[in-house]
Amino acid sequence: MAPRRILITGAAGYLGRKLVHRLHGKSQFQVVASDLRPVAEHGLPQGIPYHRLDIRDPQLGELVAEQRIDTVVHLAAIVTPGKNSDRELEYAVDVGGTENVLAACIAHRVRRLIVSSSGAAYGYHADHGRWLTEEHPLRGNYAFAYAWHKRLVEERLATARADHPDLQQIVLRLGTVLGAGVHNQISNLFEKPRLVGIRGGDSRFVFIWDEDVAACFEHAVDTTTNGIFNVAGSGALSLRQLAQRMNKPYSEVPAALVRLALAIGKPLGLTRYGPEQVRFLQYRPVLDNRRLREDFGFTPQKTSSEVFDIYLASRTPAKARPQATP
Repeated sequence: MAPRRILITGAAGYLGRKLVHRLHGKSQFQVVASDLRPVAEHGLPQGIPYHRLDIRDPQLGELVAEQRIDTVVHLAAIVTPGKNSDRELEYAVDVGGTENVLAACIAHRVRRLIVSSSGAAYGYHADHGRWLTEEHPLRGNYAFAYAWHKRLVEERLATARADHPDLQQIVLRLGTVLGAGVHNQISNLFEKPRLVGIRGGDSRFVFIWDEDVAACFEHAVDTTTNGIFNVAGSGALSLRQLAQRMNKPYSEVPAALVRLALAIGKPLGLTRYGPEQVRFLQYRPVLDNRRLREDFGFTPQKTSSEVFDIYLASRTPAKARPQATP
């Protein structure tokens, strides 16, 4: 049987590289990589066809046709904006780029589309409830560009499912990705000398190991199951528990005081975050992974607690490492 021809967008990104390395060399897959970064920087295995291409470029459709792609894994997105980024660019890449991917898939009869979404698409809301399942509405807040854009992306995907049912979809809503080599907005929070929570909320976090994320996408490529799935390790940890794990001081501050401090500090250049950031910490979307395990057939190797231990071990000298709290 001929190998499956798989296009991975965002292949030179952190998760993209992990997935390419997992698929490379397996006879049932033939991987084609696409990313905007220069070829010299992509860090992918030799022999992988690499196409330097903006996800918004109409030539993406030509690439899909020329390479006879039957499966697209769409990872390209702006997760952590750079200093020169702005909301217009982030919308163009996250939403416009996905629309371009959809158009290419539909025009050239791609069989299967696998998309990296986020728990952020649920938004940050006081009435979330303790756990979020895939049936909860997507209410990504406009104040958070990434959350809002993931909500819009999923709305586009839902329309495509209705209008083009022949294009099979798997949508993976990722929890907070963490691991030994991860650096993101959440890991930056944990690396501060003191952790500050919002009074009246326990700020619970669910984590997914970066290696489990890559394995989950590999499973998505190889399975016949379609659908939407939360991707998170089992269990959750409060910000207070995380501070205890790190042996760092923890304090809780009234939400109004934090909003005021951020409202003053951002215009002065003292912080990059505005008052809206309070909701980001106060009302975390805590993802239930039951459907991932039972319906999709993928069980993460690591729980949220174990993922955090891996992250902590990578940043803490062994002698100074606190014992994990059961």
